[in-house]
Parts: sequence; structure tokens; C-alpha cells
Amino acid sequence: MNIEVKISVKPIDYIKSMLFLEQRVLDVSLGKKDELLWILEHNPVYTAGTSSRNIDLLDKNLKIIKTDRGGKHTYHGPGQKVVYFVLNLNKRGKDIRKLVSEIENCIIDVLNEYKIKSYPDEKNIGIWVGAKNNSMKIAAMGIRVKKWIAYHGFALNICNDLSKYNGIVPCGIKDKGITNLKKMGITNYNNIEKIIINKFLNIFL
Repeated sequence: MNIEVKISVKPIDYIKSMLFLEQRVLDVSLGKKDELLWILEHNPVYTAGTSSRNIDLLDKNLKIIKTDRGGKHTYHGPGQKVVYFVLNLNKRGKDIRKLVSEIENCIIDVLNEYKIKSYPDEKNIGIWVGAKNNSMKIAAMGIRVKKWIAYHGFALNICNDLSKYNGIVPCGIKDKGITNLKKMGITNYNNIEKIIINKFLNIFL
């Protein structure tokens, strides 16, 4: 199977990216286009997934975009790598749990390159670092499946402004924190797109 790899250098408007993804899902389902891996950064935006709750919006003045991905409230902005994919599970086996596990492993493999030990949490989706009793989220995940085409993806915090999360309860989780590579002392992350691509293709090609 072929996977088109796309990297956007300039920040991408969130709504424009969603329109692009929706079209690619249709094209993949019809056999017109290859599967996709797309790495980008967004202009600052708050989004709410299909299981979001209004109680998790702490600052009622924030503009929120409703989205059809799974998950709750989150923030995207500069310094965060957003990794979107479109994968055809009709050809890969219709196993969503396996897909989630593979995406988790991809993120963990990326962080291993920076000597960061990370792990998934059975109760809270995403990838976490630190002690279990004081864990911090470093990557968020949100996946949707339409006619067994899986899309959306994950967001990995690199050097983003963590104060932007203060207006929401990130992913609906009140008792855990948010971190990024910079806060963990990693300063050389210029080649992270290459690492993400390699780890993703190692799993899905």
C-alpha cells in the first residue's frame, strides 16, 4: 500500500485542514487517492470532539470549533506538531483497537529517540510521561472512522505555549498536567518530522 507523505511548513487553518481530510477520506474510499500522512502546525485554535462537555470549557469567551473526531476539548497552535492520517482499514483489517495501539506505539517510538520514556493510559487516551501518580500528557489523540477509513490523528507537544490550556480542561482530565519536549529539557527537535515519518511508515507500510 502506498502512503502519501505531506509536510506543511506554514501554519494551516484548522477548518481548511478538515475539508482537505474529508475529501481525502472520500477519495481513499473510492480508490482514487493513496492513504495519507500529513504533518503540520495549526494557527491557534480550540476544538471540541464528539464526547466534549460544556463543563470542561473554563473560559466561556473562547471560540470553540466543533469537530467530528473522538475526544473532548483541546488546543492546537504553534510549537505543536499535528499528525493527520487517512488509513484504509478495509485493507488493513477492521480492528480499531489495534489501530489505536499502533498509533500509541508510533508516538512512543518517536519519544524514545529523545530518550523520553512514555506510555499510554488505559483510562485516559493519549501518551503520558512521568510517574503514574504525577503523569503529564505530551501527546493527544483523536480518531474517527467512516466506512472503515480511519482519519484525524495525534498532536505532539514540542515547544508550544502550555498556558493556552488554562481556559479548558484538556481532554476532560482535571487531575493531570500537560507538558512538551522543551519543558522536558529537549532543545534539538528540528528533525522531528523525519523521525515521525520514519516511525509511522515502519508501522504502517
